[in-house]
Amino acid sequence: MAELKTVARPYAKAAFEVAREQGQVAEWANMLSILATATKEPKLSVALQNPAFSAQEKATALAEVCSEVITEQGKGYLVSLAENKRLTLLPAISELFEQFKLNYEKAVDVVVTSAFALSAEQEQTLAASLGKKLDRNVNLTSETDASLIGGVVIRTGDLIIDGSVRGKLAKLAEAINS
Repeated sequence: MAELKTVARPYAKAAFEVAREQGQVAEWANMLSILATATKEPKLSVALQNPAFSAQEKATALAEVCSEVITEQGKGYLVSLAENKRLTLLPAISELFEQFKLNYEKAVDVVVTSAFALSAEQEQTLAASLGKKLDRNVNLTSETDASLIGGVVIRTGDLIIDGSVRGKLAKLAEAINS
């Protein structure tokens, strides 16, 4: 997975720079997301990997499938990806583009997993606290997992804060066993 992201990063960065310069970051994020979803469709995925089709034919086919959201520059971008045999990287490019977008907007996606459902007030308080700590606008998503026993696990990018009872018990067991 890391290799795909490494190869996809320059393509995502180039798309982001173009989108940022044109003030169309949200439009490009939407377009790349839809293109990425389209490439995962089994029949289209097989066609995009078929060497019998030229790069231009592959790019045109994908552009036609996503004609409602694709721009002229998006079509050119697809041709460039197709010529470099990188159309299969669209899901990774879309994911990286979204990360660039969030960083540009000083925002971060946070997933909070708790043993019990959080109230709206608890979510707002947690989002505000995390926003101060991370110096970002927090887009909070809440999940429940009864196996945590109590507490919460907070995930954002590479940062994981495990404040769950299950996590603390695991640390205690590890300390006892060492």
